[in-house]
Amino acid sequence: MRTPSLRSRLLRGVTASAAVASLAAGLAACGGDSDAATRTDDPSAGTVTVGALSNGAAEETELKVSEVKSISAGLPKSVAESGKLVIGVGALPAGFPPLAYVGEDQKTLTGAEPDLGRLVAAVLGLKPEVKNSTWENLFVGIDSGKVDVAFSNVTDTEERKKKYEFASYRQDNLAFEVPKKSTWNFDGDYKNLAGKTVSVGAGTNQEKILLEWKEKLAGEGKKLTVKYFQDNNSVYLALSSGKIDAYFGPNPGISYHVTQVAETPNPTRNAGEFSGAGATLQGLIAATAKNGSGLAKPLADAIDHLIENGQYAKWLAAWNLSNEAVTKSEVNPPGLPLDNS
Repeated sequence: MRTPSLRSRLLRGVTASAAVASLAAGLAACGGDSDAATRTDDPSAGTVTVGALSNGAAEETELKVSEVKSISAGLPKSVAESGKLVIGVGALPAGFPPLAYVGEDQKTLTGAEPDLGRLVAAVLGLKPEVKNSTWENLFVGIDSGKVDVAFSNVTDTEERKKKYEFASYRQDNLAFEVPKKSTWNFDGDYKNLAGKTVSVGAGTNQEKILLEWKEKLAGEGKKLTVKYFQDNNSVYLALSSGKIDAYFGPNPGISYHVTQVAETPNPTRNAGEFSGAGATLQGLIAATAKNGSGLAKPLADAIDHLIENGQYAKWLAAWNLSNEAVTKSEVNPPGLPLDNS
């Protein structure tokens, strides 16, 4: 989604630690609509490497994935005859670790999203061609037919279904980050926030949810203190010094930060997740193709094949995102309603 969107929340939630700052210099060098920063694998080789050049965000894992002809037979004729799957990623200009960003070689697009795109392409017997663009140009590419499918942290919404078809592959989750030594856990219950001080990004979906919980707690005679900071350095300084008890942000960004600070004097951990769509609907991230393209079904079948054969779980584990796993890929599942898209 756009406003509020998990992608925009990720941009707010990504750590500004020293490790990321050094990476950002390389990311800034990549601009415009470009497919130069990509890494592709030959599907005929039957292997896809996930987590490559991840700057410590993932454990590099080689997965054996070959074409499943019963699935590739369902591809639209134009895609099958092209022999390739053009995968769109909207990671310019700065990327959004751990989902999509330029790797440690300063040129290769890495991240959980392009990696899944490559895995799906292998199941479909197609050569993956990854195109990296700005978020806006990602959808221009789908609309114009220059991109077959986006693997780019796109939330399934009812508004988007007017133009696009979806195959879900990951939960759209928020999370609480706390110092590793903290014994507090969210446990899916807002009442556990009573008496706590929590930081959140202003103008984000998670702020909306947190303020709703604050109001509920106030009605019960309990207090939740919400604090705001100018940047993520300030958030994590406050967290390490005890000025706040937790940070509430996008789960992937928090998972990334946890890996980056694991060996530092101030390690953190995930203290619980919550659906980015709120209490009544599990938000979903989905592969996104043009409405009527006929791609959603074979994409979902390919994702289900990866789930059934264990490669999906290994992909998520490599990127420390196992807490966003789905049990099945759904074609056009219920999305965020029109009044919250």
